[in-house]
Amino acid sequence: MISFRIPLEEDLVIRGEIHANGAVEQSQPVLLFCHGFKGFKDWGSFPYAAEALAKHGIITIRFNFSCNGVGESRDEFDELEKFAVNTYAREIADLNVLVNWLNGPDAPLPANADREQLFVLGHSKGGGDAILFGAQHPQVKGIVTWNGIADVNLFDARLRAEIAEHGTGYIANARTGQQMPIRKVVIDDVDAHKDEYDLLAKVSNMEKPLMIIQGDRDFERMVKGAQRLHQAARNSELHWIREGDHTWNTRHPFAGTTPQLEEAIQTTASFIQRNARQS
Repeated sequence: MISFRIPLEEDLVIRGEIHANGAVEQSQPVLLFCHGFKGFKDWGSFPYAAEALAKHGIITIRFNFSCNGVGESRDEFDELEKFAVNTYAREIADLNVLVNWLNGPDAPLPANADREQLFVLGHSKGGGDAILFGAQHPQVKGIVTWNGIADVNLFDARLRAEIAEHGTGYIANARTGQQMPIRKVVIDDVDAHKDEYDLLAKVSNMEKPLMIIQGDRDFERMVKGAQRLHQAARNSELHWIREGDHTWNTRHPFAGTTPQLEEAIQTTASFIQRNARQS
């Protein structure tokens, strides 16, 4: 595992780790692993999952979006002022920066990394990022969602009213007890790009393969969203994981794998290997 740090403007940083299996000699596809809302690269099972995917011969890069709220602490939200202004536009920009860096001479990728066989995986809200970015980037050969969203608008009427009145609204983080701020710029980004961020429209116009991996014990809106994505998509597979909740029955801190997580990893690896060969 190799850690990296990409400085951006305005004191922003993309931090991440590259997982690769040095025992694999043939060329290996590259996978970007996007965390979700109130998520981060070191959450629970994510390091384990990235290492497991690497063992399947897939170079896996897990990273923090620059405004996800987690800084040098690695697993604590110590940059809430950045979380407050984190938009889809910012996250898509981060992905573009990351791919440009991976294409350049400074990225510590193995010599057998096939940058042209690029895939994107997103969990929860990260599934939305994976679709928005992957649909338009020519290097991306396929997209995977783990319990991914079907609608980018995650903000209910109460939060919107609070933001409209005060400029900032708050959502609770059950794990840390923190009240996490959301500023008006986040709502404005969603509303101003309603058509551009329409995930159902994106997948309906996308020829690239989409693998939707969904737990049947996830939140009802996620279960229904997976069905809507699959029905709308031009080229998708929907794989149900029985008894799987939103995080494949794992928690933070990570206490060990589960059958549901292992199935998600295996299904992802098979999809990437199949489509990398076809490409």
